[in-house]
Amino acid sequence: MTVPRVVSLAPSATATVTALGAAELLVGVTHHCDRSADIGSAHGEEFPVAVGGWLNPDLDRVADLDPDVVLTSDGLQSDLAEDCRERGFDVRHRAPATLDEAVETFAARGADVGRPAAGERLAADSRRRLDDVASAVESRPRPTVYCEEWSDPPMAAGNWVPDAVRAAGGRYPFVDPGERSREVDLAAVERADPDHVIVHVCGHGDRVDPETIASRNWAVDAPVHVIDDSLLNQPSPALIDGVERLAGLFHPETETYS
Repeated sequence: MTVPRVVSLAPSATATVTALGAAELLVGVTHHCDRSADIGSAHGEEFPVAVGGWLNPDLDRVADLDPDVVLTSDGLQSDLAEDCRERGFDVRHRAPATLDEAVETFAARGADVGRPAAGERLAADSRRRLDDVASAVESRPRPTVYCEEWSDPPMAAGNWVPDAVRAAGGRYPFVDPGERSREVDLAAVERADPDHVIVHVCGHGDRVDPETIASRNWAVDAPVHVIDDSLLNQPSPALIDGVERLAGLFHPETETYS
């Protein structure tokens, strides 16, 4: 049986393939992708090759890797996916917009890399974990939550984040599920009077000083929680970890997630 040569041009795809136990198939990834110890090992010690950024990869380098499949994700990579198709690559583009769609993508990624059973198991386990959170926070008061994906200018997180907040037992009045993140008027945040402020700035991990948010000239009196952006910003299995993390912040009395 031929071992597929997989190039991932999206950090979320790389994280999902790794969670599937298939990181050894990756011959190419972006500079932004996290690498597990066994990544690329099915194809030799020289893999994986870094092919550039997730929005500007070197497609000539991708071609040199002779991939069987190229993985892309998100609407921001739609044009890139089309460029890859025009070069003759077998492209599997997944652009989930909600939490449910993200979980469905876990199964799809399994099929993309020839591990369909692993994909189905990962999706099923993710749904079980979400069900466990739902049971743990059921009937508890729902705090109002503001999630900030970018701080200059401030942007309220969209896509699957509204679903994640609600799944964790919170209330999110800023962006509807599935809508893109958008710039927010700080006065609108004040009017919503959030009980929690979650900061997960893209590309910053958890390296944001909460005081820079807490000390703003705004009438918001709520704790500021800085969490690793990978827990909320990418539709990978880390998103399920993010829901559990939020549940612990919103409902610390729930011992499972505190």
